[in-house]
Amino acid sequence: MTAYPAIASTVDDLRRRVSIWRSDGKTVALVPTMGALHAGHLKLIEEARNRAQKVIVSIFVNPTQFAPTEDFDSYPRTFDDDVAKMLPYGVDAVFAPNAAEMYRPDFATGITVKGPALGLETDYRPHFFSGVAVVVAKLLLSALPDIALFGEKDYQQLLVVRQMVRDLNIPTEILAIETVREDDGLAMSSRNAYLSSADRVTAARLNVELRAVADTIRAGGSAETALKAARAAISEAGFRLDYLELRHAETLQAIDLDADKDLPMRLLVAAWLGKTRLIDNIGV
Repeated sequence: MTAYPAIASTVDDLRRRVSIWRSDGKTVALVPTMGALHAGHLKLIEEARNRAQKVIVSIFVNPTQFAPTEDFDSYPRTFDDDVAKMLPYGVDAVFAPNAAEMYRPDFATGITVKGPALGLETDYRPHFFSGVAVVVAKLLLSALPDIALFGEKDYQQLLVVRQMVRDLNIPTEILAIETVREDDGLAMSSRNAYLSSADRVTAARLNVELRAVADTIRAGGSAETALKAARAAISEAGFRLDYLELRHAETLQAIDLDADKDLPMRLLVAAWLGKTRLIDNIGV
């Protein structure tokens, strides 16, 4: 019979459990999520299970990373279903605090993030990474796991978290897991549930255009020409494009496409399809 994970709703409860594991010499992994689990999350959990003796999955829809105009209230919350999906993976504990546990009424501390946080997402969601940094720091300091696993779909977020962990000397290794995709290439996301059936078909075009640009660059073609064509194709397909950019894969700095062809590169895109904002990225 599959064991049901322990549910910890407070930081004190979580720390007590982790302290017991530590006293037994166990290694600990954390998979931070906002719930509405899909196959991408389950891949993170599977990898955590393979790499540590104890696995924590956090489920917390973090209010500080949503602007007032964004979808905090409507973001899918499916706790019972989420826990059921974890059962085959032997998750040891689910950390499921409420907002009052994470942010007391007198909460007054923030984290300013720069470096890889500048540009791209920040140009459109300037509040986002400061909210992410605070909640991830709180999760890591609550559990103090040996490792924490993040998906590459949120690539800029991944780099921001790594920078923050290095800068604040948080003793957790941040591991990146490759984006999990639908059969047609669409990156898995909880927000894909917002797509209409027609928009769901169109959504796969994002990855098609990313791959076309990457193929052109690898073949020695003009990146600028390929980017221009992809931006036009994405818009013509019905998206409202926020950005499609080629950046240094480790810093997200802009690249001189003529001088820097041997640097590690990452293509990143964000676009709206109806009321749903989709992001994706691939390495070049």
